[in-house]
Amino acid sequence: MTIGLALCSYTEIMRVFAPIPAPWRHWLAVMLVMFSAIAFSSCRLADYKTQAAQIPRLVVSTLSDPKTFNYALSSESPNVFSYIYEGLITENGLTGAIEPALAERWQISEDKQRIVFTLRQGLKWSDGEPLTVDDVVFTYNEIYFNELIPTPVRDVLKIGESEALPTVRKLSDRQVEFTVPEPFAPFLRITSLPILPAHSLQESITTKDAQGKPKFLTMLGTSTDPSTIIVNGPYQLASYVPNERVIFQKNPYYWRQPQPYIEQFIWQIVESTDTSLIQFRSGGLDVLSISPDYFSLLKREEKRSNFSIHEDGPAPGTSFIAFNLNKGRRNGKSLIDPIKSRWFNTVAFRQAVAHAINREQMNNNIFRGLGELQNSPISVQSPYYLSSQEGLKIYDYNPARAKELLLGAGFKYNKQGQLFDADGNRVHFTLITNAGNKIREAMAAQIQADLSQIGMQVDLFPLAFNTLLDKLNNTINWECYLLGFTGGIEPNDGANVWSVNGGSHRFNQPAKPGQPPIEGREISDWEREIGRLYILGAKELDEAKRKAIYAETQRITQDYLPFIYLVSPLSMSAVRNRVQGIQFSALGGTLWNIYELKTVEK
Repeated sequence: MTIGLALCSYTEIMRVFAPIPAPWRHWLAVMLVMFSAIAFSSCRLADYKTQAAQIPRLVVSTLSDPKTFNYALSSESPNVFSYIYEGLITENGLTGAIEPALAERWQISEDKQRIVFTLRQGLKWSDGEPLTVDDVVFTYNEIYFNELIPTPVRDVLKIGESEALPTVRKLSDRQVEFTVPEPFAPFLRITSLPILPAHSLQESITTKDAQGKPKFLTMLGTSTDPSTIIVNGPYQLASYVPNERVIFQKNPYYWRQPQPYIEQFIWQIVESTDTSLIQFRSGGLDVLSISPDYFSLLKREEKRSNFSIHEDGPAPGTSFIAFNLNKGRRNGKSLIDPIKSRWFNTVAFRQAVAHAINREQMNNNIFRGLGELQNSPISVQSPYYLSSQEGLKIYDYNPARAKELLLGAGFKYNKQGQLFDADGNRVHFTLITNAGNKIREAMAAQIQADLSQIGMQVDLFPLAFNTLLDKLNNTINWECYLLGFTGGIEPNDGANVWSVNGGSHRFNQPAKPGQPPIEGREISDWEREIGRLYILGAKELDEAKRKAIYAETQRITQDYLPFIYLVSPLSMSAVRNRVQGIQFSALGGTLWNIYELKTVEK
């Protein structure tokens, strides 16, 4: 039985131990999971640990397998791309400042509508082929700007109400020109997008299938031999074993030679944050992103186990629940039950939910006080962030106010305190989130309990991360979800969330190219106004005016609540002391400067 249980999750083991009294059952299961994870981790690493003993190596964990190795088709985070590709410029992970990358310098015209980049001399791809201006022109004109390729990248490149795209043209072997038809404040920052290899991908763009779709759409999936993928970043993909690991190998032609100093970088794929903790404590991982429930335990072990904990304020990005507001139909069938759609599209209903969630309790109990309440879609690190002190609306915990809003919107209660709509339908919906993320699962459980206090019945349904993304992005068949978006300094990076036709406009998702059409999708006035303001914000070059525009977008989002924001955890990471050169920040994380890191034996 021990051999079989070594591959089991905590939940599966608990079922085996069902006849044992609860307290003993829990501790027996935890001990067995720890033993199994350590043993199994050791077995999985043993295959290459011996031959890699003298190779500088870094091992981290991730909760899910990569969904794709095709950058243009990717929308999930974390992903492999920040390690294998670079753009013309990059952002400093500590300050957010723009720095040279593939381009060694650039010149911006006086009207801010033209940038000429000069590439570094001698750039090469990981296969040794020259990286040239032709690759830059190819990447933008034939991939990012290609309407036949449904890339979310295009949303952040669209300019103004016309949604025009920049013009990219070759000036010389080392110089490339970008121009925009009107002022575009994020102009320079967007050129951090990865440059892709024309010599290996050009044929896949010009070759079409029977439906006229580029072969590129089926290229670089996770079934592709990773070692054949040509890149320009500090690492190249060496191998991928589903449900086990991704191995990155130093790119011998990376332009920062002799960097990176760490030869091999490994993503260990684990089933849960608990397993990551066990593997870190057993020595199987070098870096661990710390969730608040592990902080006290790890802090006690910091000196004894020879690692350091790095901290730096709230994490950028958002954590939220969102209701499906899409009123559309596919093949004559409503995407969402029309009864529930009426609830979700009632502003008072969403405001009541916001008042009913005890975020202070969530922070104290689930985040152990190591978080901050969140009220804005824009990260606190951004100069465009609007605080509550500056007038941003806050939804404090107030169940009485929640019930008042619901009654005012025509809902009613029975003698048991259960909530019904005006037509007598019990208010009941499903909340989905990603399985294996212990913090999110706990947040979902608290939301379920909090909403039961105002008479709502919420069913929880955790899903594997890639399954969850497919449900959100493709089937659009969901009611409420708990997840988050990454964040940063530039608000326009969220244009694909707020544009009414954006690829991540999930609360009212449009059909993507190649998907069955959606009939009857409606766009609300406030939704359209946020999209309009994001266009204005991107074209405004005066910083004070730009801040005022984004302040208004934040006020509207808090009035109408397309996303109900929750808690932002503090950014914390545990790193073994043998890893040197860490410059941790909430903005850049632990490995933003991975090319500079070194390992020493201690």
